[in-house]
Amino acid sequence: MNAPPSSTLQRLAHIERLVDAIDLPMARWDRLARLVFCNMPYLHWTGRTREQLLGSTLQELFGEEAWQIAQPAFVQAFEGRTVNYERRLTHNGQSGRWARIQVFPDADGHGEVESVFTIAFDIHQDVVEREALAAARQRLTHFTENIPYPLTYVDRHFVLQFVNKAYIEATGQPPTHMLGKPIGDVRGAKRWEEHRAYFERALEGKTVQYTRLVNLATQGPRWVRTSYVPDFDADGAVVGLYTVTVDVHDLTLSQENLKRSVERDPLTDVLSRRAMMDRLDAALANVKETPVALFFVDLDGFKAVNDRLGHRAGDALLVGVAQALQSAVRAEDSVARFGGDEFLVLAALRDETGAHALALHMLDAVRSVTAQPVSASIGYALAPSDADQPLKLLQLADEAMYEAKHRGKNCVVHGGASLAPQAISSE
Repeated sequence: MNAPPSSTLQRLAHIERLVDAIDLPMARWDRLARLVFCNMPYLHWTGRTREQLLGSTLQELFGEEAWQIAQPAFVQAFEGRTVNYERRLTHNGQSGRWARIQVFPDADGHGEVESVFTIAFDIHQDVVEREALAAARQRLTHFTENIPYPLTYVDRHFVLQFVNKAYIEATGQPPTHMLGKPIGDVRGAKRWEEHRAYFERALEGKTVQYTRLVNLATQGPRWVRTSYVPDFDADGAVVGLYTVTVDVHDLTLSQENLKRSVERDPLTDVLSRRAMMDRLDAALANVKETPVALFFVDLDGFKAVNDRLGHRAGDALLVGVAQALQSAVRAEDSVARFGGDEFLVLAALRDETGAHALALHMLDAVRSVTAQPVSASIGYALAPSDADQPLKLLQLADEAMYEAKHRGKNCVVHGGASLAPQAISSE
């Protein structure tokens, strides 16, 4: 092979001086893949001297596997192209570190490529992070595909960009009929109208939830909750949103049972004392617009029933009285067991006439419960005319009830300022 002309040698010497100043491992290789030049960083990178490196092929220096990876890039570089390849290093104690090797042609003035340059970049951390990201993405994809809850992603225009397997099963439609289409078209106008407000609020950057009872084909009525979660870009703008629907049927029933155990008297199933006081507080907060009456109902002769017939009969009587009071008032009125054989009734009534009429109606309802000689003494007070504070209103109704007992029982008394009105019997 003829020696390169002197001009070529001068050019190469100039290039090699420049390459020697670059703080990256660089080398030049001839057409036989023999190393003909390397800079100082390359010596440090390989941990060898120039005498140990120059004149040896890449295969001789780094092994057959390294050459098999590099060879396609060398072929392309000798054809005039710049290419990259990646490999794990196997030399100088760097085994296992990833490097990216760039191979580019060294063409003369006539465009002839007699040698190629290589430059090595340490990309180990990048590769490790890339592999970790790929593994995380794979785990996430596996999770989203196999999570037993319907999951979707829509863009700012509510166009479906992702649906998981559970969503496909829930809708009964293949992905090709859903992806790239507005979710309103996929789910139908009626359902879209039901959910649209939640989508729009999530698009404003708020996470919202919607719990509802749905009729599932295989399970019947079930409580489910859909969460609408905004997806923010790096600038904090909402670019889309996720929806996930979970079955909360058992949880909802447990919460309802717990709430009922707090709000309801366990024996009679009317409101508990605590729940009634909460309702009384709420009613008096709006009493100027909606006047109310509070009735205190105490049974007459209940102890005698308990003593003669036993507590089971007494409990049955209390249940019957509670049902009778509930039937005697309107659906929006409230009935509660205050304790023992005492009940409270809260009703929206504008004047004493209406309150007195309702009290007499409840008196008759109690008497109709059983053949036992049990009646009721009822006291009531009006808000805001008699009092506008819960405890004061309760005190007036309680005092009126005791006045009814004092006047012979089985009667109604209005707990005004002086208890002036006379008791009126239901007989």
